[in-house]
Amino acid sequence: MSLTSALNTAQSILSNTSTQTSTVSRNISNAGAENYVRRSATLASNGWGAQVVNISRAANDVLFRDSLVSTSSASGQNALLDGIDQIRALIGGNDFEKAPAALMGSLRDSLQLFASQPSNTSAAQGAVADAILLADGIRQSSIDLQKMRLQTDTEISRQVEDLNKLLGEFEVVNNDVRNATRSGQDASDALDTRDGILKSISEIIGVTVVKRPNNDIALYTKEGATLFETVPRDVTFARTNGFDANTVGNAVLVDGVPLGAGEGGATTASGSLGALLQVRDTIAPTYQSQLDEMARALVTTFREVSQTGGTDLPGLFTWSGGTVPPDGTIVPGMATSLAVNAAYVQPSGNAFLLRDGGANGADYVVNVEGGAGFSSLIEGFVTQMSEPVNFDVNAQIGASASLFDFAASSVGWMESLRQQANTAAENKNASYYRTTQALSNATGVNIDEEMAKLLELEQSYKASARIITAVDEMINTLLSVR
Repeated sequence: MSLTSALNTAQSILSNTSTQTSTVSRNISNAGAENYVRRSATLASNGWGAQVVNISRAANDVLFRDSLVSTSSASGQNALLDGIDQIRALIGGNDFEKAPAALMGSLRDSLQLFASQPSNTSAAQGAVADAILLADGIRQSSIDLQKMRLQTDTEISRQVEDLNKLLGEFEVVNNDVRNATRSGQDASDALDTRDGILKSISEIIGVTVVKRPNNDIALYTKEGATLFETVPRDVTFARTNGFDANTVGNAVLVDGVPLGAGEGGATTASGSLGALLQVRDTIAPTYQSQLDEMARALVTTFREVSQTGGTDLPGLFTWSGGTVPPDGTIVPGMATSLAVNAAYVQPSGNAFLLRDGGANGADYVVNVEGGAGFSSLIEGFVTQMSEPVNFDVNAQIGASASLFDFAASSVGWMESLRQQANTAAENKNASYYRTTQALSNATGVNIDEEMAKLLELEQSYKASARIITAVDEMINTLLSVR
């Protein structure tokens, strides 16, 4: 090897070592940075040994796509679980002390006490007071449930705004990636940024990523709607100003295609938006139907029956419709107006109407003799609370059950749904952790490995320095020869 060749080789090694050292140092300094993907200098042979031809990025498309899927799945499941927990909180959380089933139990106990002491004023007023607590509890749960639907609708609107903002940012960085790739420049930083935005998008809505020439990508929803293709597509949503039991919330439209709501306790929602739609449009309305059916059954059970063949009318429990509704059919929103008939409530009302009947006039008096020991009507109410009632199957409890059993099954329905959601959340969060950890292991920075590379590069630098020193000595020796 000539001295010139040796010098060129040493200079090439120094140049390569400098670039490699810079790359390793950059990896180390970004070891804790979110979305940073490890870089490495790629060498290729040349006339002097080797040279750095490009800085490569340790991307793994398969693992990255798996991480997007698990991110969307976990985000959707967590959003659903949060929504279910909000509904459970309306009825007292884990203890269910505000649940209709618990309040019905208190009413039954006070009715049984009143039946055993039908002339006792305190017992009569106590039964009416427990009826008021029950009616207020169902009514307030219904009101709060619709407020929760409104809050969920507002959250959907906020997330749609966030999604559109992210898509705008995605367009900018995607153009940077395409332009850098097309011109042969290093696109690593832009790719890191784009991956981070994709992760944020996938938390809101599940996406299918399609790679195109020049590192360009297009995004599609699982419904097949185009979310991004060169430019962002419109994601639109119209907020609803108020909710009641009859209100149907607006759809989220992606390029004109409605986004599907999730289904089941282990929700099919991919991203939080689909889960929020499920809470607003499926779970909350189902519980509203159960409240409405309980309200209807209470009005029916405690109705006053005309003793002269007239129309049955609401008795202890009444509602804004002022009638006894048909059997087995949901009256949407009935729970929101459920109340105890003022005729029973002190100071202007008479609690003993619960014993005697007659809140709707003389034709409805059962205790016609006016006996203070009369208890048949009260006992009849207690019995009817445990007898089968026809319910609307759309409430998802069953077609026939006693009032007590229906109320208890409503709690059971909620608990079963939450248990499914909680188990699925644990599984999906574990899957999310595994996939993100696998991606990090494959593409992230390992400090120990990078430090070991620095030591190797240090040895390479020393070797090239020794070559240069040796060449310098040889040249000096040649120059000193006369």
